[in-house]
Amino acid sequence: MELHQIETYIDSPNPQNRMKAITELRNYKPNLVVPLLKRRMCDQEFIIRSFVATGLGHKRTDEGFELLLDLIENDRDHNVRAEAANSLAKYGESAIPHLVKLFRQDSNWLVRYSIFAAIDLGQHPEILLEFCTLGIRGDDPVVKETALASLGQLAHTSQESIALELLLFCATSEQGAIRAQVARVLRHFEDPRAEATLTNLRQDSDYRVVGATLEGLV
Repeated sequence: MELHQIETYIDSPNPQNRMKAITELRNYKPNLVVPLLKRRMCDQEFIIRSFVATGLGHKRTDEGFELLLDLIENDRDHNVRAEAANSLAKYGESAIPHLVKLFRQDSNWLVRYSIFAAIDLGQHPEILLEFCTLGIRGDDPVVKETALASLGQLAHTSQESIALELLLFCATSEQGAIRAQVARVLRHFEDPRAEATLTNLRQDSDYRVVGATLEGLV
């Protein structure tokens, strides 16, 4: 599709045309794409705004970075904020402070899960620990299990001791799925307390927990 056609479609009253226009922008350079995406920043359809967020991640410019910050801070739909967070992570280190702020302020499960999935915090164990702590304290089971799984990355780091304490605390959870996740992660920690807890979990009343303690042993 030619650029002049895209410009016509992107302002169409038909949302299907607007989505098609945004999709066609993949063939153009960022300096042409970002101003057109900006025109649909406040589209009444959340799916259009999600497409905008995705596009801003693929066509990265300084202006696009600022537009994504606007979306994560102000968009009313958690789907859009989650997609914007995913795109913002593509900007690398400069995005981390903003994603940390978003994780702290936005407790929506999809937003937090998207940040966990999109950002590599291997060089920032203290930030990863904060994310895990907030996730575990939250109410959403998906985020909680993701946070527990991520604690395994903190073995053999400066945050190993605190990460292990969190796992040991969660090992007594009333939820079998949580105890099973703890069992999977404890194998990463070379500590007598981790081994003792795994021994106890092998006697758990929930078969999922018992199975998790045996994963990787065969």
